[in-house]
Amino acid sequence: MLHREKSYEALRQSFRWDIPTKYNIAASVCDDWALIDPDRPAIYDATYATPRVTTYDDLRISSNRLASFLKARGISHGDRVAILLPQMAEVAIAHIAAYKLATIAVPLAALFGSEALGFRLKDSGARVLITDAGGCAKLRTLLDTLPDLEIIISIDGPDGDILGFDRCLASSSCDFDRADTCADDEAMMIYTSGTTGPPKGAIHAHRVLLGHLPGVQLPHEFLPQPNDRFWTPADWAWAGGLLNVLLPSLHLGVPVVARRTIGFDPDDALELMARMQIRNVFLPPTALRMMRNASPKSYSGMNLRTIASGGESLGTEIYHWGQRTFGLAINEFYGQTECNLVIASCAQIGTTRAGAIGRAVPGHDVDIIRADGSICGNGEMGQIAIRRPDPVMFLGYWKQPEATAAKFIGDWMTTGDLGRRDADGYIYFMSRDDDVITSSGYRIGPGEVEDCLLGHPAVLMSAAIGKPDPLRTEIVKSFVVLRDGIEPSTTLTKELQEFVRARLSAHEYPREIEFVTSLPLTTSGKIIRRHLRERP
Repeated sequence: MLHREKSYEALRQSFRWDIPTKYNIAASVCDDWALIDPDRPAIYDATYATPRVTTYDDLRISSNRLASFLKARGISHGDRVAILLPQMAEVAIAHIAAYKLATIAVPLAALFGSEALGFRLKDSGARVLITDAGGCAKLRTLLDTLPDLEIIISIDGPDGDILGFDRCLASSSCDFDRADTCADDEAMMIYTSGTTGPPKGAIHAHRVLLGHLPGVQLPHEFLPQPNDRFWTPADWAWAGGLLNVLLPSLHLGVPVVARRTIGFDPDDALELMARMQIRNVFLPPTALRMMRNASPKSYSGMNLRTIASGGESLGTEIYHWGQRTFGLAINEFYGQTECNLVIASCAQIGTTRAGAIGRAVPGHDVDIIRADGSICGNGEMGQIAIRRPDPVMFLGYWKQPEATAAKFIGDWMTTGDLGRRDADGYIYFMSRDDDVITSSGYRIGPGEVEDCLLGHPAVLMSAAIGKPDPLRTEIVKSFVVLRDGIEPSTTLTKELQEFVRARLSAHEYPREIEFVTSLPLTTSGKIIRRHLRERP
């Protein structure tokens, strides 16, 4: 954990990892708290008019019962337990039970369709699925293709061969001896978002939670503080929801707010933050961009202490908008499924800069490297990389040793993200390596074009890609979502082009603009530019 210091330099010099040989996530996010403060609120479910409170002792008893039930059914060390549920206490219960059994938790996003779910369940060889009626409906036509899946448990009750969650717990013992796991033992498998090809299962050890703590505490300005209360609209199946919010909060004793919604409504999100007196939020850049369409009255009554954002580059426009709107710096952070929360900002100690994703989080060795593994100079564009060993780094891809080996150049784990470092050590995200636009000999990062367009009052969201061109190799093409009440026109197209040309350069402006009603996004809110490039 981080201890408050006056400067980033002092923080980095004083930090030391303390990873025990023996460690189980279930102990620190549940059992330890239940022993010393059993009635402490762990989760507030704000889906209900009167929020339902789940205490740490509730988590302990329910996870023990679920673990007991699964063990009696032959589920044991190394088996995969899939969890397909929206934000609710049962997600935490299922994860904790899986860790107590020394099985591998496989979180799955509730928004996935049948094809995406079928791929992950088959690839992981999951023996157990804990879901709801909606998840069961998606899988009915797929069951014949999932020979490894033996047990399906629904929180909405039994249905034929599907077991009821409450009945399973009621029939099982509330006493369970937690597995004596090592910190390096497998704990979870999180599938990559699939922006550049088929999703891969990234295996993480129990130590991954401890490795995340500095990267959570820094952008949330030394969490926990009195009255802290955490919420994110991000699905708890995504690393951003599970490892940036749910598990670290439970570890630190900070209550988490759960809310089941379909899609993201900015006015609804702002009302929730005010009503539940949320103090700490993780809002992906996409959510923040959408909030610019919210009603001004929706911003009243909030009591936020920290706002953090990550998953994509925030950009200078949203950074400054956030300061004006919330009166707080939006602390940006960076990571990916394989090695998360390794770069971050912290306004409280002056480590924040518009356009930068931050500096290396204490305990992590992060830099910009060339293709041969050598370190780039200041201002030179290269690949963002993290040096191993690192407690937050994944163990490898599930059944893909070649892909795991290809992820490394020597001891540097590559990210596939291009960036640059300035003289003060701040790192700037440029683009995914495969999203770089090559035009007339220039290499253009789409993020800079997108951020510039967001500065225009008519633009709500934008995405930029390279479109093949016989003369320039590629031209910049932008897809633009307009704010409510704004209509597309030839005049607006020319206005946006001149807006970018005047603020960036003649080679970076979008020579083609297509107005769209929405952009293709991953479940974590990242733009899937590959889908835009594949459009006819």
